[in-house]
Amino acid sequence: MDYGLSLHTTYNNAIKAATQMSILNKLFSRKTSTTKATVGGMEDFMTLIRVYLQAAMAAQVGISNLAALPDLRVFKQTLKVPTVNNKLGIGEKKRCAQMLNDVYALDTAFTSEIDQSIKHRCRHLQDVQPYMIQFQGFSQDLMMLMGNIMQWKFRLPSFMRNTLRSMTEKTVHDILTKIDWNDDGVRRTAAQVRRYQQHLGFSEKWMSDYVFTTVMLAKREKRANIDDAQQK
Repeated sequence: MDYGLSLHTTYNNAIKAATQMSILNKLFSRKTSTTKATVGGMEDFMTLIRVYLQAAMAAQVGISNLAALPDLRVFKQTLKVPTVNNKLGIGEKKRCAQMLNDVYALDTAFTSEIDQSIKHRCRHLQDVQPYMIQFQGFSQDLMMLMGNIMQWKFRLPSFMRNTLRSMTEKTVHDILTKIDWNDDGVRRTAAQVRRYQQHLGFSEKWMSDYVFTTVMLAKREKRANIDDAQQK
């Protein structure tokens, strides 16, 4: 089985599922009808990333229509986050950043890079949609490429997380610096990821943190699914 394709499929399924189920139901452990949601799982993480992006964009370009920002709207209304200084996005960013730190141990440096990326690349309202499209392409290509390159390394048990982190950091570094890949598909995708990275402005460390967090969440959910199947 192509592990890169598997990770890419899991990543895409998480994005689609997160648009249909509120992260807040799971973060506050509200029960679903038949299944047990994974609190702080991969779907929640991807939703919080989108919430932060939308909040940062709202604050940057002055978006006031919540209907245009569906993830931010649900986040704001469900958590009853107050609007700060009559400007959408400021208070929501702060609350979302705190949740990313509390649930996923991602510090302010991680969210500050998102702020800087948006500050320099979303100066006008018409910049918002192209940015979101590029970010989604960047995320999907990066995750698929990491899976294709690392393959069995992603199967390391979770207790070897420090080893996996080091391998993740090395692979991200290779993607951003290496040009002599043996596989043409990997070479082309790596070049595309570098173009995305240069345009969006995310650092090597940010990319490593993003990938590592996503992979560890995917591993945890896979383990939970196996445990649930064994109990049936």
